[in-house]
Amino acid sequence: MSQNNGDALTARGPDLTSTSKLKPTTCQPKPPKPENAITIGISAQVLFNMEKEQQGPEDYIKYQVEHEMEPFSPGPAFKFVKALEAVNTRLKELYPDSKELFDVMLMTKNHPYVGQRLINSINHHQLFIARLCMTGGNSPIGYLKANHTNLYLSSDPEKVREALEEGIAAAIMFTPEKITEVSDTQLRVAFDGDAVLFSDESERIYQAHGLDKFLENEKEHENKSLEYGPLKGFLEALDKLQKKFYDKGQRMDCPIRTYLVTSRGAPSPAARALKTLHSWGPEINEAHFLSGAPKGPMLETIRPHIFFDDQMFHVEGALKLGIVACQVPCGISQGPAPN
Repeated sequence: MSQNNGDALTARGPDLTSTSKLKPTTCQPKPPKPENAITIGISAQVLFNMEKEQQGPEDYIKYQVEHEMEPFSPGPAFKFVKALEAVNTRLKELYPDSKELFDVMLMTKNHPYVGQRLINSINHHQLFIARLCMTGGNSPIGYLKANHTNLYLSSDPEKVREALEEGIAAAIMFTPEKITEVSDTQLRVAFDGDAVLFSDESERIYQAHGLDKFLENEKEHENKSLEYGPLKGFLEALDKLQKKFYDKGQRMDCPIRTYLVTSRGAPSPAARALKTLHSWGPEINEAHFLSGAPKGPMLETIRPHIFFDDQMFHVEGALKLGIVACQVPCGISQGPAPN
């Protein structure tokens, strides 16, 4: 919503020919513009626990209106959003006039009548979310593109796949039975490698020809960068903000930390991954090459706010440990999303 800083026009309004006499207005902080911000589109269904079985959309709308003063409880994306806000707070302290901040855009396919309960929930939980997009059943993808969205999180596999096809970084978010405790002061994001940060070109060789051929290929192409994966742009966005802290001498106290947690092993598969990241430019703070070992113990130690993987096997393993995990449904190895 745009707003101007002038007084409203009325029959007895101020003399608009002498605006220099007007005192400047005191405004609330405004969200960054999309072209400056790192825009995170989040489905209301993963920010809050909104599930309520009804017979149909009319009954659902009626129920939400009747209960609009009852705030929704936090969903799996809640702590991730709080961590984004914590980073913004630190950035504003260092760069008071900067517009390079995280900007959360809440997306819902619900009718606007449900919006009041969402707004009440935002206020109850003291979230700084200024943009709310209610599509009334229509696809949100066009609105994500219009707002230059850097990442879209939803529990709807169809919408996530649609976003990915349009070149928007996106993932299906799942809810652990009990979410583990995570840092209140440092945003931690963990990525798988192939089909997430990188393309699935090497994984295709592994699936078609086996481990030996995969290792041979990685050794032969160790100095050739892998192609981009669907979340490479989001890593770059995180790196952009990290460097703002580094420039102020806060590398060791940076409130953003990124992790590569991959089934690749040493020497050549790991070397190729590291050389690829170096050639792209963005840094990864930690890299863990597990050579096929389970990722769960490593993730349990890291305690990320969010973990991205293309394979449901690894997503399910993280969920069992209370890690909020997302499937990036790309590449040859992805399994079907559960019902």
